Amino acid sequence: MDCIRDGKSFTTRRVKAIQHGRPILNLSASFQVDEPGFDHQRAVPLDVPGPDGIASEGALAQQVADKIPEGIREKILCPKPIEIRPVNPLNPFAPKKMPPLRYAWFRAIDTMPADPAAHQYLLAYASDFGLVGTALYPHGHSYFEPGMQVASLDHAMWFHRAFRMDEWLLYVTESPSAQKARGLNFGHIYTRDGVLVASVAQEGLIRFHG
Repeated sequence: MDCIRDGKSFTTRRVKAIQHGRPILNLSASFQVDEPGFDHQRAVPLDVPGPDGIASEGALAQQVADKIPEGIREKILCPKPIEIRPVNPLNPFAPKKMPPLRYAWFRAIDTMPADPAAHQYLLAYASDFGLVGTALYPHGHSYFEPGMQVASLDHAMWFHRAFRMDEWLLYVTESPSAQKARGLNFGHIYTRDGVLVASVAQEGLIRFHG
């Protein structure tokens, strides 16, 4: 880890992860002291139904369990620490063209400790879910399709306001552009009462060997 900057309000660190002697990740992290300031946010979509009564990704996966490749079936069907309930799900084995906009509710399945850092760690992990796939919506393809190569290329995240990962959060993801086997995706994460707590940007590989 490299110390890039230590200021009165902001601190920056850089981390390089190495696996088998080769760098696989570069991380830049900026930290700020808590202070008051101007406050506004992007409004939460008003027409998105709440999480109650929506089937979870796990339940949806069980419905198509026989179609999931055997090599990853257990990984897809096993219990997960985060429950995800997609509002406008796409059947990965029969994809249809849809607008590049995805809504999903999610939360940790158990009560978490009070430490805000633990909630930020888990949200950073969960923020990768569904982003790249949103860029495939308008093209009628899915990551399970033979010949489809999908991977995250870069990922950025900003934490705005306090939240709890063991309470329902709404993830709104959109893809404004796809080109040259890459898809650009943005995400906004809200509490159930409409508070914007984090924003995400990611570019992903969406290469089709058709």
